[in-house]
Amino acid sequence: MSEDVRGDLRWGSVAELVRDAAERYAEREAVVDGRVRIDYAQLGERVERAAAACIAAGVEAGDRVAVWAPNTLEWIVSALGAVSAGAVLVPLNTRFKGAEAAYVLRRSRARLLFVTGTFLGTSYVASLRRAAAEGPGTGPLPGLEHLEQVVVLAEDAPASFRTWKDFLAGGDRVPAEAVSARAAAIRPDAPSDIIFTSGTTGSPKGAVITHAQTLRCYDVWSELAGLREGDRYLIVNPFFHTFGYKAGIIACLTRGATMVPQPVFDVDTVLANVAAERISVLPGPPTLHQSLLDHAHRDHHDLSALRLVVTGAAVVPLRLVERLRGELRIATVLTAYGLSEASGIVTMCRRGDPAEVIAETSGRPVPGTEVRIADPEGAPLPAGRAGEVWVRGHHVMRGYFEDPAETARAITPDGWLRTGDVGVLDADGNLRITDRIKDMFIVGGFNAYPAEIEQLLGLHPDIADVAVVGVPDPRLGEVGKAYAVRRPGATVTADDLIAWSRREMANYKVPREVEFVGELPRNAGGKVLKRELRAR
Repeated sequence: MSEDVRGDLRWGSVAELVRDAAERYAEREAVVDGRVRIDYAQLGERVERAAAACIAAGVEAGDRVAVWAPNTLEWIVSALGAVSAGAVLVPLNTRFKGAEAAYVLRRSRARLLFVTGTFLGTSYVASLRRAAAEGPGTGPLPGLEHLEQVVVLAEDAPASFRTWKDFLAGGDRVPAEAVSARAAAIRPDAPSDIIFTSGTTGSPKGAVITHAQTLRCYDVWSELAGLREGDRYLIVNPFFHTFGYKAGIIACLTRGATMVPQPVFDVDTVLANVAAERISVLPGPPTLHQSLLDHAHRDHHDLSALRLVVTGAAVVPLRLVERLRGELRIATVLTAYGLSEASGIVTMCRRGDPAEVIAETSGRPVPGTEVRIADPEGAPLPAGRAGEVWVRGHHVMRGYFEDPAETARAITPDGWLRTGDVGVLDADGNLRITDRIKDMFIVGGFNAYPAEIEQLLGLHPDIADVAVVGVPDPRLGEVGKAYAVRRPGATVTADDLIAWSRREMANYKVPREVEFVGELPRNAGGKVLKRELRAR
Protein backbone atom coordinates (compact mmCIF):
# COMPACT_ATOMS: atom_id res chain seq x y z
CA MET A 1 0.00 0.00 0.00
CA SER A 2 1.32 3.42 -0.88
CA GLU A 3 0.64 6.69 0.89
CA ASP A 4 -2.55 6.87 -1.16
CA VAL A 5 -5.66 5.72 0.66
CA ARG A 6 -6.70 2.23 -0.33
CA GLY A 7 -10.36 2.23 -1.30
CA ASP A 8 -10.88 -1.53 -1.76
CA LEU A 9 -11.33 -2.69 1.83
CA ARG A 10 -12.71 -6.21 1.98
CA TRP A 11 -14.90 -5.40 4.96
CA GLY A 12 -17.92 -3.16 5.34
CA SER A 13 -18.26 -3.74 9.07
CA VAL A 14 -16.35 -5.10 12.04
CA ALA A 15 -18.58 -8.21 11.82
CA GLU A 16 -17.37 -8.81 8.26
CA LEU A 17 -13.76 -8.31 9.38
CA VAL A 18 -14.17 -11.01 12.06
CA ARG A 19 -15.69 -13.47 9.59
CA ASP A 20 -13.05 -12.75 6.96
CA ALA A 21 -10.24 -13.26 9.50
CA ALA A 22 -11.82 -16.53 10.68
CA GLU A 23 -11.73 -17.86 7.09
CA ARG A 24 -8.50 -16.28 5.84
CA TYR A 25 -6.37 -17.11 8.90
CA ALA A 26 -8.41 -20.11 10.15
CA GLU A 27 -5.59 -22.26 11.57
CA ARG A 28 -3.33 -19.44 12.68
CA GLU A 29 -3.24 -18.77 16.42
CA ALA A 30 -5.56 -15.86 17.22
CA VAL A 31 -5.51 -15.36 21.00
CA VAL A 32 -3.28 -16.61 23.80
CA ASP A 33 -4.77 -15.86 27.22
CA GLY A 34 -3.00 -17.75 29.98
CA ARG A 35 -3.43 -21.46 29.26
CA VAL A 36 -6.13 -20.84 26.66
CA ARG A 37 -5.02 -20.86 23.05
CA ILE A 38 -7.47 -20.53 20.17
CA ASP A 39 -7.04 -20.15 16.44
CA TYR A 40 -8.88 -17.71 14.19
CA ALA A 41 -11.55 -20.24 13.21
CA GLN A 42 -12.31 -20.86 16.89
CA LEU A 43 -12.34 -17.12 17.60
CA GLY A 44 -14.86 -16.66 14.81
CA GLU A 45 -17.06 -19.38 16.30
CA ARG A 46 -16.92 -17.82 19.77
CA VAL A 47 -17.77 -14.36 18.45
CA GLU A 48 -20.73 -15.77 16.49
CA ARG A 49 -21.99 -17.53 19.62
CA ALA A 50 -21.68 -14.30 21.62
CA ALA A 51 -23.55 -12.44 18.85
CA ALA A 52 -26.33 -15.05 18.98
CA ALA A 53 -26.52 -14.63 22.76
CA CYS A 54 -26.83 -10.84 22.35
CA ILE A 55 -29.70 -11.34 19.91
CA ALA A 56 -31.37 -13.79 22.31
CA ALA A 57 -30.98 -11.21 25.08
CA GLY A 58 -32.98 -8.71 23.03
CA VAL A 59 -30.15 -6.53 21.74
CA GLU A 60 -31.26 -4.64 18.66
CA ALA A 61 -29.17 -2.87 16.02
CA GLY A 62 -27.96 0.45 17.41
CA ASP A 63 -28.36 -0.50 21.07
CA ARG A 64 -25.44 0.40 23.27
CA VAL A 65 -23.59 -2.49 24.94
CA ALA A 66 -20.87 -1.74 27.49
CA VAL A 67 -17.83 -3.74 28.56
CA TRP A 68 -16.15 -3.05 31.91
CA ALA A 69 -13.32 -5.54 32.20
CA PRO A 70 -9.55 -5.90 31.81
CA ASN A 71 -7.72 -7.27 28.76
CA THR A 72 -8.89 -10.87 28.42
CA LEU A 73 -10.22 -13.27 25.81
CA GLU A 74 -13.72 -12.69 27.24
CA TRP A 75 -13.41 -8.94 26.56
CA ILE A 76 -12.51 -9.67 22.93
CA VAL A 77 -15.34 -12.15 22.42
CA SER A 78 -18.06 -10.18 24.24
CA ALA A 79 -17.17 -6.89 22.53
CA LEU A 80 -16.89 -8.35 19.02
CA GLY A 81 -20.03 -10.43 19.61
CA ALA A 82 -22.04 -7.36 20.57
CA VAL A 83 -20.76 -5.35 17.58
CA SER A 84 -21.48 -8.30 15.25
CA ALA A 85 -25.07 -8.26 16.51
CA GLY A 86 -25.31 -4.64 15.37
CA ALA A 87 -24.80 -3.09 18.80
CA VAL A 88 -22.65 -0.03 19.49
CA LEU A 89 -19.76 -0.83 21.82
CA VAL A 90 -19.19 1.39 24.88
CA PRO A 91 -15.88 0.43 26.54
CA LEU A 92 -15.55 1.46 30.21
CA ASN A 93 -12.24 2.42 31.79
CA THR A 94 -11.09 -0.26 34.24
CA ARG A 95 -9.71 2.49 36.50
CA PHE A 96 -13.21 3.92 36.97
CA LYS A 97 -14.92 3.80 40.32
CA GLY A 98 -18.58 2.81 40.47
CA ALA A 99 -19.94 6.34 40.17
CA GLU A 100 -17.79 7.08 37.12
CA ALA A 101 -18.90 3.87 35.38
CA ALA A 102 -22.54 4.55 36.30
CA TYR A 103 -22.34 8.00 34.70
CA VAL A 104 -21.24 6.57 31.34
CA LEU A 105 -23.80 3.76 31.50
CA ARG A 106 -26.56 6.26 32.26
CA ARG A 107 -25.38 8.76 29.65
CA SER A 108 -25.14 6.13 26.89
CA ARG A 109 -28.35 4.36 27.99
CA ALA A 110 -26.57 1.02 27.65
CA ARG A 111 -29.00 -1.92 27.67
CA LEU A 112 -26.44 -4.63 28.37
CA LEU A 113 -23.22 -4.63 30.41
CA PHE A 114 -20.44 -7.19 30.42
CA VAL A 115 -18.45 -6.79 33.63
CA THR A 116 -15.53 -8.57 35.24
CA GLY A 117 -15.99 -10.09 38.68
CA THR A 118 -13.02 -8.90 40.71
CA PHE A 119 -10.00 -7.09 39.30
CA LEU A 120 -7.01 -5.79 41.28
CA GLY A 121 -8.81 -6.59 44.51
CA THR A 122 -11.92 -4.58 43.60
CA SER A 123 -15.38 -6.00 43.05
CA TYR A 124 -16.70 -4.06 40.07
CA VAL A 125 -20.17 -5.47 40.65
CA ALA A 126 -20.22 -4.26 44.27
CA SER A 127 -18.92 -0.79 43.40
CA LEU A 128 -21.52 -0.42 40.65
CA ARG A 129 -24.28 -1.59 42.97
CA ARG A 130 -23.32 1.05 45.52
CA ALA A 131 -23.30 3.75 42.83
CA ALA A 132 -26.66 2.73 41.37
CA ALA A 133 -28.46 1.57 44.51
CA GLU A 134 -31.57 3.68 44.11
CA GLY A 135 -33.61 4.74 41.13
CA PRO A 136 -36.82 4.31 39.18
CA GLY A 137 -35.71 1.25 37.19
CA THR A 138 -36.67 -2.37 37.79
CA GLY A 139 -33.60 -4.00 36.25
CA PRO A 140 -30.55 -5.47 37.98
CA LEU A 141 -29.37 -1.98 39.00
CA PRO A 142 -32.37 0.25 39.83
CA GLY A 143 -30.41 3.48 39.48
CA LEU A 144 -29.68 2.59 35.85
CA GLU A 145 -33.17 2.26 34.46
CA HIS A 146 -32.05 1.54 30.87
CA LEU A 147 -29.68 -1.26 31.84
CA GLU A 148 -31.67 -4.45 31.35
CA GLN A 149 -29.02 -7.12 31.87
CA VAL A 150 -25.63 -7.45 33.53
CA VAL A 151 -23.42 -10.37 32.53
CA VAL A 152 -20.51 -11.20 34.83
CA LEU A 153 -17.55 -12.58 32.89
CA ALA A 154 -17.01 -15.31 35.49
CA GLU A 155 -18.44 -18.62 36.66
CA ASP A 156 -20.42 -17.06 39.50
CA ALA A 157 -22.73 -14.04 39.53
CA PRO A 158 -24.91 -12.38 42.17
CA ALA A 159 -28.67 -12.75 42.06
CA SER A 160 -30.33 -10.77 39.22
CA PHE A 161 -27.08 -10.92 37.20
CA ARG A 162 -26.07 -13.62 34.70
CA THR A 163 -22.89 -15.62 34.34
CA TRP A 164 -20.99 -15.61 31.06
CA LYS A 165 -21.72 -19.32 30.59
CA ASP A 166 -25.46 -18.85 31.16
CA PHE A 167 -25.55 -15.86 28.83
CA LEU A 168 -23.86 -17.78 26.00
CA ALA A 169 -26.19 -20.74 26.45
CA GLY A 170 -29.12 -18.41 25.86
CA GLY A 171 -27.96 -17.88 22.29
CA ASP A 172 -28.00 -21.58 21.37
CA ARG A 173 -31.62 -21.31 20.24
CA VAL A 174 -30.82 -18.51 17.76
CA PRO A 175 -30.21 -19.98 14.27
CA ALA A 176 -26.95 -19.22 12.51
CA GLU A 177 -28.93 -17.66 9.65
CA ALA A 178 -30.31 -15.02 12.03
CA VAL A 179 -26.81 -14.13 13.23
CA SER A 180 -25.57 -13.86 9.64
CA ALA A 181 -28.52 -11.72 8.65
CA ARG A 182 -27.98 -9.36 11.57
CA ALA A 183 -24.29 -8.97 10.65
CA ALA A 184 -25.06 -8.49 6.96
CA ALA A 185 -27.49 -5.68 7.77
CA ILE A 186 -24.80 -3.50 9.40
CA ARG A 187 -24.08 -0.48 7.23
CA PRO A 188 -20.50 0.83 6.97
CA ASP A 189 -21.66 4.26 8.13
CA ALA A 190 -23.40 2.87 11.23
CA PRO A 191 -21.79 3.61 14.61
CA SER A 192 -19.47 0.84 15.80
CA ASP A 193 -18.43 2.33 19.13
CA ILE A 194 -18.71 5.31 21.44
CA ILE A 195 -15.48 6.22 23.21
CA PHE A 196 -16.15 8.44 26.21
CA THR A 197 -13.61 11.18 26.78
CA SER A 198 -13.61 14.33 28.88
CA GLY A 199 -12.92 17.91 27.91
CA THR A 200 -12.75 21.28 29.58
CA THR A 201 -16.30 20.92 30.91
CA GLY A 202 -15.23 17.98 33.08
CA SER A 203 -18.18 15.82 31.98
CA PRO A 204 -17.30 12.79 29.84
CA LYS A 205 -18.53 13.04 26.25
CA GLY A 206 -18.97 10.10 23.88
CA ALA A 207 -17.15 10.27 20.52
CA VAL A 208 -19.22 8.32 17.97
CA ILE A 209 -17.12 6.38 15.44
CA THR A 210 -18.47 4.28 12.55
CA HIS A 211 -17.52 0.83 11.24
CA ALA A 212 -16.04 2.33 8.06
CA GLN A 213 -13.91 4.78 10.04
CA THR A 214 -12.61 2.06 12.35
CA LEU A 215 -11.74 -0.34 9.54
CA ARG A 216 -10.12 2.23 7.26
CA CYS A 217 -8.06 3.83 10.03
CA TYR A 218 -6.61 0.61 11.39
CA ASP A 219 -5.96 -0.91 8.01
CA VAL A 220 -3.87 2.22 7.37
CA TRP A 221 -2.29 2.00 10.84
CA SER A 222 -1.34 -1.65 10.24
CA GLU A 223 0.13 -0.83 6.85
CA LEU A 224 2.21 2.11 8.06
CA ALA A 225 3.41 0.21 11.12
CA GLY A 226 4.28 -2.86 9.06
CA LEU A 227 2.08 -5.28 11.02
CA ARG A 228 1.95 -8.62 9.22
CA GLU A 229 0.50 -12.09 9.31
CA GLY A 230 2.21 -14.24 11.92
CA ASP A 231 3.21 -11.34 14.16
CA ARG A 232 2.73 -11.99 17.86
CA TYR A 233 1.35 -8.88 19.54
CA LEU A 234 1.47 -8.32 23.30
CA ILE A 235 -1.48 -6.01 24.02
CA VAL A 236 -0.71 -4.22 27.28
CA ASN A 237 -2.59 -1.08 26.22
CA PRO A 238 -6.05 -1.43 27.80
CA PHE A 239 -8.87 -2.54 25.53
CA PHE A 240 -11.10 0.28 26.77
CA HIS A 241 -8.70 2.66 25.02
CA THR A 242 -8.46 3.07 21.24
CA PHE A 243 -4.76 2.15 21.43
CA GLY A 244 -5.67 -1.26 22.88
CA TYR A 245 -8.95 -2.05 21.10
CA LYS A 246 -8.37 -0.66 17.63
CA ALA A 247 -4.58 -0.52 17.25
CA GLY A 248 -4.63 -3.89 19.05
CA ILE A 249 -7.62 -6.17 18.41
CA ILE A 250 -8.85 -4.60 15.16
CA ALA A 251 -5.35 -4.28 13.72
CA CYS A 252 -4.55 -7.94 14.51
CA LEU A 253 -7.78 -9.06 12.83
CA THR A 254 -6.84 -7.17 9.65
CA ARG A 255 -3.48 -8.94 9.36
CA GLY A 256 -3.85 -12.30 11.09
CA ALA A 257 -1.53 -11.45 13.99
CA THR A 258 -1.71 -13.33 17.30
CA MET A 259 -3.15 -11.36 20.24
CA VAL A 260 -1.59 -11.90 23.67
CA PRO A 261 -3.63 -9.75 26.07
CA GLN A 262 -2.03 -8.67 29.35
CA PRO A 263 -4.52 -7.29 31.93
CA VAL A 264 -2.09 -5.22 34.01
CA PHE A 265 1.21 -3.59 33.16
CA ASP A 266 3.95 -5.29 35.12
CA VAL A 267 7.44 -5.21 33.68
CA ASP A 268 8.34 -8.70 34.92
CA THR A 269 5.24 -10.13 33.25
CA VAL A 270 5.99 -8.23 30.05
CA LEU A 271 9.51 -9.64 29.94
CA ALA A 272 8.26 -13.16 30.63
CA ASN A 273 5.56 -12.90 27.96
CA VAL A 274 7.90 -11.45 25.33
CA ALA A 275 10.33 -14.33 25.86
CA ALA A 276 7.85 -17.20 26.26
CA GLU A 277 5.49 -16.16 23.46
CA ARG A 278 8.15 -14.86 21.08
CA ILE A 279 6.44 -11.45 20.98
CA SER A 280 7.33 -9.42 17.89
CA VAL A 281 5.06 -6.36 18.36
CA LEU A 282 4.93 -4.29 21.57
CA PRO A 283 3.14 -0.94 21.35
CA GLY A 284 2.65 1.16 24.46
CA PRO A 285 3.47 4.42 26.20
CA PRO A 286 7.15 5.39 26.61
CA THR A 287 7.05 4.35 30.29
CA LEU A 288 6.50 0.73 29.26
CA HIS A 289 9.57 0.63 27.05
CA GLN A 290 11.67 2.60 29.51
CA SER A 291 10.84 0.08 32.25
CA LEU A 292 11.81 -2.76 29.93
CA LEU A 293 15.18 -1.24 29.07
CA ASP A 294 16.03 -0.39 32.68
CA HIS A 295 15.04 -3.73 34.21
CA ALA A 296 17.92 -5.23 36.20
CA HIS A 297 17.35 -8.73 34.78
CA ARG A 298 16.44 -7.81 31.24
CA ASP A 299 19.31 -9.88 29.86
CA HIS A 300 17.90 -13.01 31.49
CA HIS A 301 15.08 -12.97 28.93
CA ASP A 302 15.23 -13.65 25.20
CA LEU A 303 13.78 -10.54 23.58
CA SER A 304 15.19 -11.21 20.14
CA ALA A 305 11.81 -11.67 18.46
CA LEU A 306 10.83 -8.03 19.10
CA ARG A 307 10.81 -6.10 15.83
CA LEU A 308 8.11 -3.40 16.08
CA VAL A 309 7.40 -0.75 18.73
CA VAL A 310 4.80 2.00 18.35
CA THR A 311 4.65 4.61 21.07
CA GLY A 312 3.27 8.07 21.70
CA ALA A 313 0.90 9.72 24.20
CA ALA A 314 3.79 11.70 25.67
CA VAL A 315 7.16 13.23 24.83
CA VAL A 316 9.50 10.48 23.68
CA PRO A 317 13.15 10.96 24.68
CA LEU A 318 15.60 10.60 21.80
CA ARG A 319 17.70 8.36 24.04
CA LEU A 320 14.76 5.95 24.36
CA VAL A 321 14.47 5.56 20.58
CA GLU A 322 18.23 5.06 20.27
CA ARG A 323 18.28 2.45 23.06
CA LEU A 324 15.36 0.50 21.60
CA ARG A 325 17.11 0.39 18.25
CA GLY A 326 20.61 -0.17 19.61
CA GLU A 327 20.27 -2.31 22.75
CA LEU A 328 17.22 -4.37 21.77
CA ARG A 329 17.88 -4.21 18.01
CA ILE A 330 14.24 -3.39 17.29
CA ALA A 331 14.03 -2.70 13.56
CA THR A 332 11.00 -0.40 13.64
CA VAL A 333 10.29 2.21 16.33
CA LEU A 334 7.49 4.66 15.51
CA THR A 335 5.61 7.47 17.24
CA ALA A 336 2.09 8.65 16.52
CA TYR A 337 -0.53 11.20 17.58
CA GLY A 338 -4.26 10.78 17.80
CA LEU A 339 -7.36 11.45 19.85
CA SER A 340 -10.67 9.67 20.35
CA GLU A 341 -12.54 12.30 18.32
CA ALA A 342 -10.42 11.35 15.27
CA SER A 343 -10.69 7.58 15.67
CA GLY A 344 -7.43 7.57 17.63
CA ILE A 345 -5.06 8.32 14.76
CA VAL A 346 -4.03 11.59 13.06
CA THR A 347 -0.30 11.49 12.37
CA MET A 348 2.30 8.75 12.38
CA CYS A 349 6.01 8.42 11.69
CA ARG A 350 7.09 6.21 8.84
CA ARG A 351 9.45 3.27 8.80
CA GLY A 352 12.90 4.56 7.99
CA ASP A 353 12.42 7.98 9.60
CA PRO A 354 15.51 9.26 11.47
CA ALA A 355 15.58 8.82 15.24
CA GLU A 356 15.29 12.60 15.70
CA VAL A 357 12.02 12.74 13.74
CA ILE A 358 10.58 9.79 15.70
CA ALA A 359 11.55 11.27 19.08
CA GLU A 360 10.83 14.94 18.47
CA THR A 361 7.65 14.71 16.37
CA SER A 362 4.54 12.57 16.00
CA GLY A 363 5.12 12.13 12.29
CA ARG A 364 3.09 13.20 9.29
CA PRO A 365 -0.66 13.03 8.66
CA VAL A 366 -1.89 9.55 7.78
CA PRO A 367 -3.42 9.11 4.31
CA GLY A 368 -6.72 10.90 3.84
CA THR A 369 -6.01 13.37 6.65
CA GLU A 370 -5.47 17.12 6.65
CA VAL A 371 -3.74 18.84 9.57
CA ARG A 372 -3.85 22.61 10.00
CA ILE A 373 -2.16 24.74 12.63
CA ALA A 374 -4.69 27.49 13.30
CA ASP A 375 -4.57 30.88 14.97
CA PRO A 376 -7.34 31.87 17.43
CA GLU A 377 -9.57 32.92 14.51
CA GLY A 378 -9.02 29.62 12.68
CA ALA A 379 -6.72 30.97 9.97
CA PRO A 380 -3.89 28.60 8.98
CA LEU A 381 -0.40 29.36 10.28
CA PRO A 382 2.83 28.63 8.37
CA ALA A 383 5.37 25.93 9.26
CA GLY A 384 7.24 26.70 12.45
CA ARG A 385 4.42 28.72 14.03
CA ALA A 386 2.57 27.31 17.05
CA GLY A 387 -1.22 27.21 17.14
CA GLU A 388 -4.16 24.91 17.74
CA VAL A 389 -4.06 21.61 15.85
CA TRP A 390 -7.08 21.24 13.56
CA VAL A 391 -7.82 17.94 11.79
CA ARG A 392 -10.06 17.06 8.86
CA GLY A 393 -10.58 13.70 7.20
CA HIS A 394 -12.47 10.43 6.96
CA HIS A 395 -11.77 9.55 10.59
CA VAL A 396 -13.26 12.60 12.34
CA MET A 397 -16.07 11.44 14.62
CA ARG A 398 -19.73 11.72 13.68
CA GLY A 399 -20.06 13.90 16.76
CA TYR A 400 -20.50 13.58 20.50
CA PHE A 401 -23.31 11.20 21.41
CA GLU A 402 -26.58 13.11 21.63
CA ASP A 403 -24.73 16.36 22.30
CA PRO A 404 -25.11 18.73 19.32
CA ALA A 405 -23.91 21.77 21.28
CA GLU A 406 -20.55 20.20 22.20
CA THR A 407 -20.26 18.74 18.70
CA ALA A 408 -20.69 22.21 17.19
CA ARG A 409 -17.96 23.56 19.48
CA ALA A 410 -15.59 20.78 18.42
CA ILE A 411 -16.25 20.54 14.66
CA THR A 412 -16.46 23.52 12.29
CA PRO A 413 -19.19 23.71 9.60
CA ASP A 414 -16.61 22.72 6.97
CA GLY A 415 -15.49 19.61 8.88
CA TRP A 416 -12.40 20.69 10.82
CA LEU A 417 -12.00 19.13 14.27
CA ARG A 418 -10.59 21.52 16.86
CA THR A 419 -8.36 19.24 18.91
CA GLY A 420 -7.57 21.62 21.76
CA ASP A 421 -3.87 20.69 21.40
CA VAL A 422 -1.18 23.21 20.51
CA GLY A 423 1.33 22.10 17.93
CA VAL A 424 3.84 23.07 15.25
CA LEU A 425 4.34 21.61 11.78
CA ASP A 426 7.89 21.51 10.42
CA ALA A 427 8.85 22.05 6.81
CA ASP A 428 8.38 18.32 6.06
CA GLY A 429 4.89 18.22 7.55
CA ASN A 430 5.84 16.48 10.80
CA LEU A 431 3.71 17.48 13.76
CA ARG A 432 5.13 18.37 17.17
CA ILE A 433 2.68 18.76 20.05
CA THR A 434 3.83 21.53 22.38
CA ASP A 435 0.98 22.22 24.79
CA ARG A 436 -2.64 21.44 25.53
CA ILE A 437 -5.26 24.12 25.30
CA LYS A 438 -7.62 21.92 27.26
CA ASP A 439 -5.04 21.40 30.05
CA MET A 440 -5.19 17.63 29.69
CA PHE A 441 -2.08 15.79 30.87
CA ILE A 442 -1.04 12.17 30.41
CA VAL A 443 -0.28 9.83 33.32
CA GLY A 444 1.53 6.72 32.11
CA GLY A 445 -0.45 6.74 28.87
CA PHE A 446 -3.84 7.65 30.41
CA ASN A 447 -5.46 10.98 29.63
CA ALA A 448 -6.19 12.95 32.81
CA TYR A 449 -8.47 15.97 32.57
CA PRO A 450 -8.00 18.64 35.26
CA ALA A 451 -11.56 19.95 34.95
CA GLU A 452 -12.96 16.52 35.78
CA ILE A 453 -10.51 15.99 38.67
CA GLU A 454 -11.23 19.48 40.03
CA GLN A 455 -14.94 18.74 39.89
CA LEU A 456 -14.42 15.62 42.01
CA LEU A 457 -12.04 17.31 44.48
CA GLY A 458 -14.57 20.11 44.87
CA LEU A 459 -16.94 17.59 46.47
CA HIS A 460 -14.65 17.30 49.50
CA PRO A 461 -16.38 19.14 52.37
CA ASP A 462 -13.18 20.94 53.45
CA ILE A 463 -12.13 22.24 50.02
CA ALA A 464 -13.28 25.71 48.95
CA ASP A 465 -11.36 26.02 45.68
CA VAL A 466 -8.96 23.83 43.73
CA ALA A 467 -6.95 23.74 40.50
CA VAL A 468 -5.04 20.78 39.07
CA VAL A 469 -2.08 20.86 36.69
CA GLY A 470 0.20 18.21 35.26
CA VAL A 471 3.77 18.15 36.53
CA PRO A 472 6.71 16.07 35.26
CA ASP A 473 7.27 12.62 36.73
CA PRO A 474 10.30 10.45 35.86
CA ARG A 475 8.30 7.22 35.75
CA LEU A 476 4.82 8.17 34.50
CA GLY A 477 5.72 11.18 32.33
CA GLU A 478 3.28 13.46 34.14
CA VAL A 479 1.17 13.32 37.28
CA GLY A 480 -1.40 15.63 38.80
CA LYS A 481 -0.62 18.32 41.34
CA ALA A 482 -3.50 20.03 43.13
CA TYR A 483 -3.43 23.59 44.41
CA ALA A 484 -6.20 23.71 47.01
CA VAL A 485 -7.84 26.35 49.18
CA ARG A 486 -9.23 25.12 52.51
CA ARG A 487 -12.61 26.20 53.81
CA PRO A 488 -12.41 28.46 56.89
CA GLY A 489 -11.59 26.43 59.96
CA ALA A 490 -10.74 23.27 58.00
CA THR A 491 -7.60 21.30 58.92
CA VAL A 492 -7.53 18.78 56.05
CA THR A 493 -3.96 17.78 55.14
CA ALA A 494 -2.40 16.83 51.83
CA ASP A 495 -2.32 13.18 52.90
CA ASP A 496 -6.00 13.36 53.88
CA LEU A 497 -7.02 14.75 50.49
CA ILE A 498 -4.92 12.24 48.54
CA ALA A 499 -6.35 9.33 50.57
CA TRP A 500 -9.88 10.64 49.99
CA SER A 501 -9.16 10.98 46.27
CA ARG A 502 -8.06 7.36 46.04
CA ARG A 503 -11.49 6.30 47.24
CA GLU A 504 -13.38 8.62 44.89
CA MET A 505 -11.61 8.47 41.52
CA ALA A 506 -9.53 6.32 39.21
CA ASN A 507 -5.92 6.05 40.41
CA TYR A 508 -4.38 7.87 37.43
CA LYS A 509 -6.55 10.89 38.25
CA VAL A 510 -5.45 11.06 41.89
CA PRO A 511 -3.11 14.04 42.53
CA ARG A 512 0.29 12.82 43.69
CA GLU A 513 0.95 16.15 45.40
CA VAL A 514 -1.23 18.75 47.09
CA GLU A 515 -0.17 22.30 47.91
CA PHE A 516 -2.50 24.45 50.00
CA VAL A 517 -2.69 28.12 49.05
CA GLY A 518 -4.59 31.13 50.38
CA GLU A 519 -6.17 31.74 46.96
CA LEU A 520 -5.75 30.69 43.36
CA PRO A 521 -4.30 33.15 40.84
CA ARG A 522 -7.01 34.36 38.47
CA ASN A 523 -7.29 36.80 35.60
CA ALA A 524 -9.75 39.66 35.39
CA GLY A 525 -12.39 37.31 34.02
CA GLY A 526 -12.04 34.97 36.98
CA LYS A 527 -10.25 32.19 35.10
CA VAL A 528 -7.52 30.36 37.02
CA LEU A 529 -4.07 31.14 35.61
CA LYS A 530 -2.86 27.57 35.11
CA ARG A 531 0.30 28.74 33.40
CA GLU A 532 1.28 30.59 36.56
CA LEU A 533 0.66 27.50 38.66
CA ARG A 534 2.79 25.38 36.33
CA ALA A 535 5.58 27.94 36.54
CA ARG A 536 5.79 27.36 40.30
